[in-house]
Order: sequence, then C-alpha cells, then structure tokens
Amino acid sequence: MLRIQEAVSRTFNDRLADVYTDLPTLTREWTNYNPSDPGITILENLTLFETLQGFRANALSARAERMLLKMAGFEPKRGKCARLLLSAEGLRHPALLPNGQRFILGDLVFETRKQILVGDCHLTGIYSRVGDEYHNLSFLLDREYRVPGKAFGDKPKEGDAIYFIADALPEAGKDTSFYIEIDAVNNRNSVENRGENIFAALKWECYTSAGFEEMKVKDYTGAFLYSGEIKLKMPDTEAVLFTEGPEKGYCIRATLTRASYDIRPRLYQVDAFLFEVWQKNTRSICHTYQKNRTIRITSPIENEGYILVFGKEEKGSSYRRYELAVTTGQEGRYCLYERGENGNFSLTFDRDIFGFEPERHKDAVRVVIYSEEIMRRYRVGEVLGYDDQELELPVSRIVPESFCLIAKRLDENGVPFYDFVRPEKDGEDALFYHLLENDGKIVIEDAGAFIGAELFMGGCAVTEGPKGNIRALNHLRAPGFEDSADFINPAEGTGGVFRETLKETRERFREDVYTPYTCVTEEDYERLTASTPGLCIRKTRANMNEMENIVHIAVLPGTDEEFPKLSEAYRKAIEERLDERRLINTRFQILSPVYVGVSVRATVYIKRHYSDCREKIEERFRSMIRYADSEKNFGEVLQFEEVFRAVEELDCVEFIYELAMRPENGKYATLKNSNIHPAENALLYPGNIDLELITYEK
Repeated sequence: MLRIQEAVSRTFNDRLADVYTDLPTLTREWTNYNPSDPGITILENLTLFETLQGFRANALSARAERMLLKMAGFEPKRGKCARLLLSAEGLRHPALLPNGQRFILGDLVFETRKQILVGDCHLTGIYSRVGDEYHNLSFLLDREYRVPGKAFGDKPKEGDAIYFIADALPEAGKDTSFYIEIDAVNNRNSVENRGENIFAALKWECYTSAGFEEMKVKDYTGAFLYSGEIKLKMPDTEAVLFTEGPEKGYCIRATLTRASYDIRPRLYQVDAFLFEVWQKNTRSICHTYQKNRTIRITSPIENEGYILVFGKEEKGSSYRRYELAVTTGQEGRYCLYERGENGNFSLTFDRDIFGFEPERHKDAVRVVIYSEEIMRRYRVGEVLGYDDQELELPVSRIVPESFCLIAKRLDENGVPFYDFVRPEKDGEDALFYHLLENDGKIVIEDAGAFIGAELFMGGCAVTEGPKGNIRALNHLRAPGFEDSADFINPAEGTGGVFRETLKETRERFREDVYTPYTCVTEEDYERLTASTPGLCIRKTRANMNEMENIVHIAVLPGTDEEFPKLSEAYRKAIEERLDERRLINTRFQILSPVYVGVSVRATVYIKRHYSDCREKIEERFRSMIRYADSEKNFGEVLQFEEVFRAVEELDCVEFIYELAMRPENGKYATLKNSNIHPAENALLYPGNIDLELITYEK
C-alpha cells in the first residue's frame, strides 16, 4: 500500500541513492555507474518520474474531490436568495404589484416573483374562545405594545379556538400569509418538519356562505410552538361576514383538534395578509412569450434598460434576432417598438409589413432586457472546445435560477442564429457548462456542437446572500409608490446563503464524520437525548450499569410546571430516537425526575450595620440547593463544605456558628458525612430554612 507522506517527502536525491544501493544486489553484471552510461540515464529518468508521481499522489483535483464527496453523500449546497415577508401599510388604495417590483433597504434590493394585489385586507381584531367565553387579544396587532397573550388560556383543550377578524379577505382560491411571533420562554429543539407536532394540532377554517370551511394550510409555527409563517389558501367559496362572534367582520378561525402542550403557547405579535419578496437585484432578465401580434411588457430594470428581441420562425428551431423599429418603413427582421409609461413598452410583429415574424407556439419570442452595467460587458467569450474552459462573467454572486447564456452561431449561409443555454443542461450536442456563481465564472465541460460559438449574457440577477437575512421591522422603500406607502417586514429575512465552496463541503463532511450518531458512552446518551427534535429539555444525566448492561437516563423537561414530570409524549419521542442509535446489545431506561426538599438549620453571626441579611443568606442557601435552575445535575452530591463556604463568603456574614442540612425524603436522597447524596434521577430543591441570626459583638 502506498504510504502517501513518504511518497511526498522523499526527494529525487534520496530515491537515486536507493537506486545505487539496491543495484548491486539485483545484478552483478552492471558495473558502470557513471552518469555517461545509458542505463544510468534511464534509471535517473525513471527515478525522476517516480518523484513527480509521488508529489502528485497527494494532489487531488477539484473535480475528483467533488466526485468523492458526492459518493459519500455530500454535495456543495446551492446558494439561495433571502426571503422576506412584507406588510403593505399606509396605502390610500389597494395596489397591484407587478412581477419584479423592487423594494429597497440601503444597498439591498428585494423583488417580487409574481403579480400580487396588496393593501386590500387588514386584521381588525383577534379573539380567543376558551369554552364559551371570548377573550380579546387584539393588542397583538399593535407592534408598540409588546405584551404576550395566552392563545388558549392556562389549560388548552380540544375545541378552544382563535378568531382572526378582518375588514376583507383575499379572493376565493388565493393564497395569503400570516406571521405569528411566539413568546419563546424555553429553548425548544428545532425540527425539520414543523407540521409534525406531537403536542397539538390546529384546524384552520374560513367563514363562507356555507359556514366554516376548512382551508389548506402550511403551518410553520407547529401549532404555535415556534415563531413562524402560516400559509393559507382561501376556499373556493367566497367569504361572507361573520356576525356571531364578539366583532363583526370576515373571519378565519384556528381550532385545536389535539391539545397536550408541554408549554402553553403565548403570542407576542400577529401580522396578516403578507406578501413575499426575495433579495436579488435583476441586472438582465429574459422573458419568454407565446407568439402574439403585439406583446406588452413591463420592464423590471430601472430606466427600461437595453432590449434585444429574438423569435423562432420554425417550431423546434433556434432563434433569429429581430431589431427594434420605431417606424414601418423598412423590410427585414424587425418588430415595431412603442414606448409607454413607467417602463412599459410594446412589440408588434407583422409579416405583411416587415416580411418576417415568429411562428405561433409557446416559446416563440424571447425578450432580453439589460441594465447598462451588463450591456457594456455582455459578451462573455468564444467556445474554444478544450476541456474545462473557464470564462469570466461581468458580475459575481449570481442567482443560478435567473441565469442563462445566449449562444450565437452561423448557419450555412453565414446568417446568425441563437440558442438560450442554461447551466448543466445535458443533451445530444448540447453546450454543458457549470456556473460558479460566487466567483462569476462558467466552466465549459462539454462544448458539444457549439465549438466556435460566441456567448453573450442572457438573464442574470445577483444576490447578497446572508446579508439579505435582515432583522425584523425595517421600513423598505418601493420606487413608484407615494411617500405615505410603508412596507414593513414583521419577521427576519431567512434563507440567504451563498453557494457552499468545496472547502466548506469538505469541512461539513469532516464534522459529520466526527459527530456521534450512535450511543456508546454516557455522554453520547446525554447529548442525543438533549437534542431530541421538538422537545424542551433542560437537563439530562446518563448512568451506565455495567453489571446489568443497561443505561439509565434521567430527563428534566422544560415545561411550565414548577416540578415537571416526564410526559408520555416526551418519553416516546426520546425512546424512538435512542432506540435507533443504541448498540444492539445495550438496553436503556428513561427515568422521570423526582424532587427532594432539603431542610436547613443554621446559626449565623452577622456583621453590624448590614441590612437585609436574612434575605441574602436565605437566597444564598436556596441558590446552592435549587438544582433545577442551576448547573447542578441529577444525582450530584450537595457538598456541605461548598454550601458552608458560599454562605460564609457573603459580605454581611462574620462566621457560621452552626449548620445542618438533611433531605426531607430519605427514599431518594441520603445523608453521609454531612453531605447529601441524591438518587440518580433526583433533583434537590430548598425546603424549610430555619435561620437564626446573631449580631456579632467584638
């Protein structure tokens, strides 16, 4: 087996010395070792070749490393634009946002991906119904009034509901989004799918002429366990006014169908009828249209930009270039260009006037609109045909979904024709290339039938990656809207990342290799238990009983109770997680916490002129004994010496004359040499504290 380090470190002279040493042992007939001997020259060349191979043995090409990582299940993660939810406020009238509408915050640009109507619906009230009583939660609509409201009271149960009252609702069949901010008093472990909730479930309904109709919903709050978005699809029946509740209006209702919350949900803020935008800045855009005589276009590029038009004159063929004409007095591949307002323009094709026009099919016309920056450098280069040809692009940090190139070739008559080529699109004679979006380059892996073709920029948008994950409650500016219009993001931007580099993929692979997925040690059991998805776990402690080959795991859930017990839902989730990861010959048992009070009796001499001494001393005792809220873990011994020293260090204490501690439950804790030894699943808490204070007189 080749030893890589030795192969790399040994020099040519080291290897040649071995040749001269080994040569007499291999043959006695070779006696001329001078450099002039042809045999020595051959051996020197072979030795040099071996040396070069040794240095290359540890050098792995990027492509080879990428393929090896792919075999292990690791590929570079694609870059994504940050996504933002916006609320339209201050509009005098509802507004129809076009595809590509821009929203600006500093040097960041966000854009819509589709046409959407905003500013037509507003929440006017929020009410919870617990039993037969309604409770007003409308203060959750006020961003300045930051007080949490209990969604379903102190004891949520099936049938409890929240009513969202609005002055209007989106049209039947349309989508809308809510954002719910939750008071996260405990750190709950994240889950991959928030729709799978072991504690609760909600049914969302809209009030229509047929009564309450169930809605299709994607709930990213996990039934109000996490802050997040709720995507709602309006039913096919039009909504009507709801008059049976505490407030008249259009109504969306969320009703509990399952309720076994570990932590009662408390809401901080509710924002409704939000629309989504993505952090990207379109520098050039490629539109595809069916063939119509006249095509009307709204340019998302500021100041309209520069326009190139292409048409297919036969189905399945390549495109031909059409020039813009402002009059009808010429013949050739032209289209009539008429400019409107606010970036609108129209293109008219007419064979009778110009002699050419595209055929009628779904992708007959392509219109590319460039910003000035791209137009100045829109030629990328020529396809030369050698392997892994690299070409620079005029921009970097590109959004892959927006990108395409235009390949220009000549037919047998020398007339140009054009193809639109996207990254990594394979096929017979296709131009196959990789987009290095972070670096602003392409790498041509297979030129296909495109050798000699000229490449030009097609569609292209750039992103700022993680910079787009902005904090909540920013005010974004929208060009074309009056100053009173205010667009606010109630939640942080999410999802913005650059494409993962090969080095980052390698580091992720290395981290995965060293991440324990199997329970072997006690620390493995504790770590994997504490990270059980969807649970709030404050403490875990694993103890291995080697005689019985069983692991006991004590778990303290983070719930609303003062002395929480381990529910069946918690126990089942933990057992399922550990059962997949335990060694086949090892058993485990999940232990619910037990709580043991500790009584304290002490006589303490205090210094003169100190106030609140009793409260300070009692609190110090309580903090040392209160295991659930401290770093003390299950079964950890309460050391008499530590408690004694901690109290005596107080500024108001002169000295401790007498101190005695004892457990109030001898079943789960014992007293040994003044120290208290809890059971393996026991947590101590302060019981009765009998404190006698004496002012010290010198």
